[in-house]
Amino acid sequence: MTSRLPAKARTIPAEPDPYGLWRSLTATILRLSRHAAALCFLSAAVFIAMTVLEFFYFRQLSGGLASLDMRFLGFTPDEGMAWLTALGRRGGEIILVWHYLTFDLLFPALLSLTLVSLILATGRRLKNFRVLPGQMQSIFALILVLPYTLADYAQNIAVASLLSDFLSANPDSLSLASALIVTKFALLAIPLIVIAAFWLAGQKHQA
Repeated sequence: MTSRLPAKARTIPAEPDPYGLWRSLTATILRLSRHAAALCFLSAAVFIAMTVLEFFYFRQLSGGLASLDMRFLGFTPDEGMAWLTALGRRGGEIILVWHYLTFDLLFPALLSLTLVSLILATGRRLKNFRVLPGQMQSIFALILVLPYTLADYAQNIAVASLLSDFLSANPDSLSLASALIVTKFALLAIPLIVIAAFWLAGQKHQA
């Protein structure tokens, strides 16, 4: 007597749902507004640590010259070369390790998350922003912040390459690093201005 086993149902592999992934990412971004205060505290703590290193350690290594990161208006190739020369190999390695491979590896991402959280938190105090779909809110915040994030990391790579290989320092590479620093600060000003405008508008509505 032969037993007849029931045929196994054909299984169809689940197809990836790009919309589900985007919805999950949107929800994660929107939740950042709940942690705006904590992110501000962390960003401030890292920034203070970087500032202390700059004024009490790095400037001793460079004979009092400001680091290239601190030159908001950029620098000439001669000024950049003077900084590198004053640092020397040892000073360059110290700044590379204690700034670009530690604090400044984290800070642009941390500051970007903080800016996104503040844009969402201050924007939701305004009716016109609050009624927007969550995806639109998150896209708006990302569009404002991501250009700064990319410019900051690009600038870090440019300066870190100069510190790791002094022979790569020439007028072109120094001019590129200077342009990226100016661009970084200009792009950082955009979300800061929007956050300030949202906050002021929210204050007027509450008054």
